Amino acid sequence: MTLANPQISAFDRAMIRRCLVLARRALGRTSPNPMVGAVVVRDGKVVGEGFHPAAGQPHAEVFALKDAGERAKGATLYVNLEPCNHYGRTPPCSEATIAAGIAKVVIGMRDPHREASGGIAKLQAAGITVVAGVEEAACRDLNEAFIHSITRDRPFGILKFATTLDGKIATTTGHSAWVTGEESRRRVHRLRAECDAVVVGGNTVRQDNPRLTCHDEEGRNPLRVVMSRTLNLPERAYLWQTDAAPTLVLTETGVRPDLQAELVELGVEVVEIDRLDPLKASLHLHRRGLRSLLWECGGTLAAKAIAAGTVQKIMAFIAPKIIGGQAAPSPVGELGFEKMTEALNLDRVGWQTVGSDLLMTGYLNIN
Repeated sequence: MTLANPQISAFDRAMIRRCLVLARRALGRTSPNPMVGAVVVRDGKVVGEGFHPAAGQPHAEVFALKDAGERAKGATLYVNLEPCNHYGRTPPCSEATIAAGIAKVVIGMRDPHREASGGIAKLQAAGITVVAGVEEAACRDLNEAFIHSITRDRPFGILKFATTLDGKIATTTGHSAWVTGEESRRRVHRLRAECDAVVVGGNTVRQDNPRLTCHDEEGRNPLRVVMSRTLNLPERAYLWQTDAAPTLVLTETGVRPDLQAELVELGVEVVEIDRLDPLKASLHLHRRGLRSLLWECGGTLAAKAIAAGTVQKIMAFIAPKIIGGQAAPSPVGELGFEKMTEALNLDRVGWQTVGSDLLMTGYLNIN
């Protein structure tokens, strides 16, 4: 049986966009699950809404159907992602939709997860009309980390950096507070809350002593990950204060067991990885169920992360400042390119003003 393919109405598109608004209410809280919103409409009126608040809790369809109650019979269910069709932590949403008496389901995009897909076929077999692919590009954008992680078996990587107009992330002395303005820093704090983990190298810990939190008492702090093959790390650092947020140190086998023991005593988790590199770190974090990584590292590790294919998205905050200095560090270290024709090009580039700064967002086309 094929999908019904009537003319998609402006109302259909508006309802899927409403699903996306609802889904975003759980931004940063659903991993390893996707963000999903659902709306129930009967006789042209919204009679139920819901969204998936966190992994392990009911899915968006369940909340929306419960909100609609008996009004769900003969109604249309809108959802930005194909209703799941498997028993995980919760029962299949496809069965809940059928049981509620829904007559039609409008879907933003199919579920890329092999175990969860099949909801469309289940709904059709029950005689429910299904329309898919409504506002699909926007639906894919919302869950880009989930889609990448499911289809590539590794986390979605975002490289974030702040640079002056002349491409410097710090002065020649290493001083970097602050390159950008307050509004940009608040945007970064929100970005951290949206990601599963933020990754830095040992040099960032030594030079900047960052906190890497979202700076919001109500926000969700990410897992803070430090990559250090030598464990040349300070004994005192904000990252070792794990009451604020969890910290994981990735290092190589047998390196500085004395410091490892001290960090563990402070509540820091330490994991040894043979011949640590960005790809091995990324795969380890994927096995832990992490979907998105925010690389906030210096230029050396940033270059290695790009070369390893662990960065898919670039977010560059550009401040209207000039500091000069040939020795002043840049956001990305040596990539081995000798000709401009070798430069990495970004796709789907966007620009927005953040206070007095510019935020450029783009996607690497090498992954």
